[in-house]
Amino acid sequence: MGKEESNTEDKQIKINKWDYLALKNTLDDAVKEVLITKYNHVEDFSLIDYRLLICTFAVLVAGFALGWDFFNPFPKSRFVLTVCVALYFITMGVITLYTTYMEKGIFAVTLERDESGFNPDVVWEASSYIKKHTGMYYLTMVRKDAVGSDIREREISKSVANYFDEEGTLCQDVVENEVTKMREAVLKLKKIE
Repeated sequence: MGKEESNTEDKQIKINKWDYLALKNTLDDAVKEVLITKYNHVEDFSLIDYRLLICTFAVLVAGFALGWDFFNPFPKSRFVLTVCVALYFITMGVITLYTTYMEKGIFAVTLERDESGFNPDVVWEASSYIKKHTGMYYLTMVRKDAVGSDIREREISKSVANYFDEEGTLCQDVVENEVTKMREAVLKLKKIE
């Protein structure tokens, strides 16, 4: 019995409740944990993988420019350096557009697998943000069904004080209840056309 008590104490997450970034990241991790552990979702990393692919291309362009300039000093490498610098800045523009319009603050993409294996996976996305100096946590959950392009979305906004106690310890059961309520509400919604 003593081990169980110390195990629950170790799982408690305590943060500085005045640090909004720490609040958001802690709540995001808790929401993702509920989706993965309680509902047996599988995390999908494709959104992050595409970002890494774009950044890898930028690093390769910069590395090529560095190598070319090393073997062909500056007057000879002017054209190659110009092209590489232009490609690098274009790539940074692409990564900015990708994070702004594709990722949109999404911190978790999970797949709900069909147990029979006949139907395609249902994609669940969770995104959030906290407005500065308000203490309001905005959480959005989206369910995308591959069959029939069924998209359902639900958003809540609550004070971060609902999820943390006076000492700054995360109340995991409150987060789990909120995610459960949101998930049930998303499942009851009609599809967005």
